[in-house]
Amino acid sequence: MKRKIKFKRILLKLSGEVLANRETGECIDPKNLAFMAERVKKIHKLGCEVGIVLGGGNIFRGLSVFTNNLFALQKTNVNLNN
Repeated sequence: MKRKIKFKRILLKLSGEVLANRETGECIDPKNLAFMAERVKKIHKLGCEVGIVLGGGNIFRGLSVFTNNLFALQKTNVNLNN
């Protein structure tokens, strides 16, 4: 019997760091990836469609010339305040 779910579709935003191995410095640790995949699989089995956005923050943070020209409100909107 399926549990009643509140949403039929969700968008899951994950930091790229969630898949990394902090001890070895690997960007994508297979164990962490498998763990997150299992969690998403469980959500999907409940009948929920899952969209995933992974990372993206470093694209903005790495462009210091770009970020220095943003207004404070724009920085807040993309979570770039120091």
